[in-house]
Amino acid sequence: MPKGGASKNQRAKSGIAAVRRPAAERERAAPGRERAEPPRRPPRSAAMHLAAEVARLELELAAARTHMAALETRAEIDPLTDLVNRRGFEREFKRALAYVKRYGTSAALIYLDLDGFKPINDRYGHAAGDAVLRAVAMVLIRQLRMSDLVARIGGDEFVALLWNLAEPAAEAKARSLEAAVGRMTAAHAGATLSIGVSAGATMLLPLDTPGSALERADRAMYARKTSRRSAVGTEP
Repeated sequence: MPKGGASKNQRAKSGIAAVRRPAAERERAAPGRERAEPPRRPPRSAAMHLAAEVARLELELAAARTHMAALETRAEIDPLTDLVNRRGFEREFKRALAYVKRYGTSAALIYLDLDGFKPINDRYGHAAGDAVLRAVAMVLIRQLRMSDLVARIGGDEFVALLWNLAEPAAEAKARSLEAAVGRMTAAHAGATLSIGVSAGATMLLPLDTPGSALERADRAMYARKTSRRSAVGTEP
């Protein structure tokens, strides 16, 4: 065999073998190339942790909304008497006027102002005055229906919104509230305290605004206070 012939045959066989190698093996052997890996799913434990975290955040958000709603409600409550305050009353009063205007329902507004409240504060102190205000609030609540609304809108001023009353019945209710408060007593530091109240009533009209209705009830209250003052000869 000629010298070098075996080497040529070996080189030819090596070339044929290289051609016949599987494509995947050639790709692994090719420098600078990597196989494309399919995207991996996150571990199951990580997905469960993420779902739990989302659920926790949703619960915290719901709790925060509930807390905010409670704060908004408390912002319309008088902390001393637990009655609706002026802000809460004005909101409800606007709704009531809109209802009267739309449906023609009868409703009355009674404005109440305590008589002789300042002397109680001056003689017994503001804590005694607070006890009287709380007692008055309880009397008014007991004298009104569940459908009615009573509010403390000032220091010693209260208002009551009553539904489905004709004018004579509204006037009679104002007098009965005066009598109920007049019979009331409040105990404070060993003292028994009593007080009077003057109440003025007005019917709500379809064209009323909150201001016009309150002003009319306020005038009726002052007229009543003047008549009571003249009757007893002292300043209520």
